[in-house]
Amino acid sequence: MHRPINPYLVLALAIVLPGMGHVAIGAPRRGLVFAFFTVFFGVFTYLFSSPDQSFIARHAGGIFIWALSIPDAYRRARLAYELAGRRES
Repeated sequence: MHRPINPYLVLALAIVLPGMGHVAIGAPRRGLVFAFFTVFFGVFTYLFSSPDQSFIARHAGGIFIWALSIPDAYRRARLAYELAGRRES
């Protein structure tokens, strides 16, 4: 059995692209769900915010979901990494 991917690499992938950290740890469906809702809520807040808002404010819904996905991917990767380390010893 192979050793799971390093949690810090998963963290970097999750920061770069929503859902990519989950794909890297073998949970592509969960990653796709996070990516979908990131886009969905980003578009939703863009459509219902006023044009004088900043980029961050206009896409706050998507950014919020993306921010939730980052620690989730890291936590899952860390758990798998630690459990694999215990099984080896």
